[in-house]
Amino acid sequence: MMPLHHPALSRRSALLGSAGLLALTASRLAGAAPPAADVWPNALQVPGGIARLSLGPAAARPVAHAGDVPLLVLGDVIEWTALVGIPLSAVPGQASITVQAADGGGQRPIAYTVASKRYSEQRLKVAPDTVDLSPENAARYERERAHQEKVMATFSTPLPDAASLRMQVPVPGRRSSSFGLRRVFNGQSRNPHSGMDIAASTGTPIVSPLPARVIDTGDYFFNGNTVWLDHGGGLLSMVCHLSAIDVKLGDGLKTGERLGAVGATGRVTGPHLHWGVMLNRAMVDPALFLAA
Repeated sequence: MMPLHHPALSRRSALLGSAGLLALTASRLAGAAPPAADVWPNALQVPGGIARLSLGPAAARPVAHAGDVPLLVLGDVIEWTALVGIPLSAVPGQASITVQAADGGGQRPIAYTVASKRYSEQRLKVAPDTVDLSPENAARYERERAHQEKVMATFSTPLPDAASLRMQVPVPGRRSSSFGLRRVFNGQSRNPHSGMDIAASTGTPIVSPLPARVIDTGDYFFNGNTVWLDHGGGLLSMVCHLSAIDVKLGDGLKTGERLGAVGATGRVTGPHLHWGVMLNRAMVDPALFLAA
């Protein structure tokens, strides 16, 4: 038997359904988060972390900057979001970005707060000539640094897919050194660890964590054999200390496609992969792009 529907109840249900849809739309327009879902990368507003800042609705993608550095803006006409990489050197406290409409309208600031985070310290013994550099090695390092600064300034389109920013770990293995460690080499303090170290044996295949284009390969003094990957919109990856590089400049890669093999080149204490992730020229914690 067909169920009976009371006309008044049917009208009431329809009205409630319409009201719910309108409320959801109004909530998104007000900048509220959509229903709970996995969102990548995870937000963590600390030095070396990532801020996810709502820019609100707009008919076209706004343009956002941190100082003069362009930011990755993803979303749709209902809500745009700026993904902001926070440098490890950032001072805790208030920070801001600037946003401009796509049609070139006036700029507006958006403020956010950087919380403090205490990173652990790691003491390592390495070859003395990789800490106290000879004039020749110092000159080589400066040349390489200038070159890599140009690589790190890459900001390309198409932008990555906002729904597919969960990364694949480039190589399986134990994480042997954490992001942000304050590093002391042979008793001398140096820059904090700006990536994730994964213990793996020499020759273990390394794969691309996301769709990417190869924008640099080389043998660098500290990083050894290195590949830089461009994922679009200022989101980059680097993998270092490789024993073999299997790609060349300009190659396109799919997620999970091989690009090289684990090694022990550069300044290392043993074979492993150093994996770095960069967002708007700031090295950020790769773990924010991983499920666990």
